Amino acid sequence: MELERVVLETAVELLRRASTQLPKPYIEAMRKALEEMEGEIGKAQLGNILEDARLAAEGSLPICQDTGIVAFLIELGDDFPIRSRLKDILIEATRRATEEIPLRPNAVDLFEGNTGDNVGLQGHVPILYIDLVEGDELRLTAMPKGGGSSNVAAHRMLKPGVGLRGVKEFVLEAVATAGSLGCPPYFVGVGIGGGEDLCMLLAKKALLRPFGERHPDPRIAEMERELLEKINQLGIGVMGLGEGPTALDVHIEIAARHPASLPVGVVLSCWALRHATAVIRADGTVVWEPQR
Repeated sequence: MELERVVLETAVELLRRASTQLPKPYIEAMRKALEEMEGEIGKAQLGNILEDARLAAEGSLPICQDTGIVAFLIELGDDFPIRSRLKDILIEATRRATEEIPLRPNAVDLFEGNTGDNVGLQGHVPILYIDLVEGDELRLTAMPKGGGSSNVAAHRMLKPGVGLRGVKEFVLEAVATAGSLGCPPYFVGVGIGGGEDLCMLLAKKALLRPFGERHPDPRIAEMERELLEKINQLGIGVMGLGEGPTALDVHIEIAARHPASLPVGVVLSCWALRHATAVIRADGTVVWEPQR
């Protein structure tokens, strides 16, 4: 029971940190962009974003009114003592975080309306992504994602013959179509391969790779650099005003695919890419990872 309490309190704190603290590397990148910008309207908007992040961190208040749909990415060690109970604990943590932080209630049932506590009546929300790993630790990442940037996510089953050129064209098309709707500057996650579902999950997970860190495969790393450059040539700019960066980073993850399919998913995050991670050991020790 003591370990369950630790997991519960850690999950609540992860949601608080994710919702109220923008990672320092993101802030530094936007400050640098602000210094390099020329347009006064874009500068004003980027300045407002930075001021918002400062006030949120100082007051422990949500960065945005839309505190998102709650999701947890879970790496569950073989020997971690809590298994099936983990889902119930994270549901309770979501309810507590909704009341205590507070988070805006965003879970809406198709027939019953807003549930009022960010928990879905069918048990699918909060969203849990679970990977089974070796060891006796639980690595838990909270990633609440807002509706605006989720609404502009894109997916397409390309014909394999279009190759990498077709993949790049689709990514650029997806960002161009999103325009200002997802509150740029964006973080862009791209998933290639797998299937119609896995490519989207890969794209979402790609967002969580540390800021500015390129893929270990040099071929994919080059694609990331190329797409980031071309996305910023689209001219969307900060909040769609045509000034400043359209995207701060692009990350790509890949998987094997069926010979007849080339699935591509594009998941965008607004400037407020919210996440926080902690590792909980079997003895109840908690190690907080820096937001990167």
